[in-house]
Amino acid sequence: MDDRYGIDVLADGWQGHGRVDSRRVEAEPGLVVEVMADGFCGAVTASDAASVELEDRVGARRRFALGPGFMIDGVHVVLVPHRPAAAPRRARTASGSIAAPEQRARVARASRILVEGKHDAELVEKVWGADLRAEGVVVEFLAGLDNLAEMLDAEPPGPGRRYGVLVDHLVPGSKEARIAETIARGRHGAHLHIVGHPRVDVWQCVAPRAVGIAAWPDVPRGTDIKVGTCRALGWPSETPRDLAAAWRRILACVHSYRDLEPALLGRVEELIDYVTAAG
Repeated sequence: MDDRYGIDVLADGWQGHGRVDSRRVEAEPGLVVEVMADGFCGAVTASDAASVELEDRVGARRRFALGPGFMIDGVHVVLVPHRPAAAPRRARTASGSIAAPEQRARVARASRILVEGKHDAELVEKVWGADLRAEGVVVEFLAGLDNLAEMLDAEPPGPGRRYGVLVDHLVPGSKEARIAETIARGRHGAHLHIVGHPRVDVWQCVAPRAVGIAAWPDVPRGTDIKVGTCRALGWPSETPRDLAAAWRRILACVHSYRDLEPALLGRVEELIDYVTAAG
């Protein structure tokens, strides 16, 4: 009768014992192994960098040094420390939120976020787009705050249709602040939430370091903010195409919420909470 164990189970070369090409197996909890020295067979219950604890079928537990001298299904293996797989990092959106699992597109809510211009809408979309789509929130631009009252009359807000409005240059005494205050006190104010940032234009809500400049230039009163900004930075500014190219250049520097000023971040998050709140 062929004895696969031979005479000396610990001798070099026996069933692979001592060979450098023996398979290395992690001492993972639940793994059943046999100790070649004395035939003790059990499942791994615990292990550390140097040893492994085995429990046999009657509950007896013994600890052994990791390394060679173990068998799995009659084949010699070298037990090595178990390294649990690192928990997968949860993907995040550009806004810093935990990305929701892929799902079917959600039907848009009646509630929505209104911004003054196209550039505002594009910036919000780039950073919060994934969050807004997951919530079914649409962002619309007004082509100027002066058009807000007319839009509200045409599509009045209500209990199931909340409007959050993002305003540029919302500081005491500004034209924007006066318009916002008048509308908020009007008949649509109960289902309307108006917030804003202090910058004259949304361009300035992009952090200067993201664009590679020390600071946004001070543009003299009476000069168009976009034209004045381009001139101060040495960018072409003579035509609408020049200004569009400047905005594309700025927007390309925005990759996540880290590239925006806190004055804008908090306001947009506030509006998302408002239009998605129940009741």
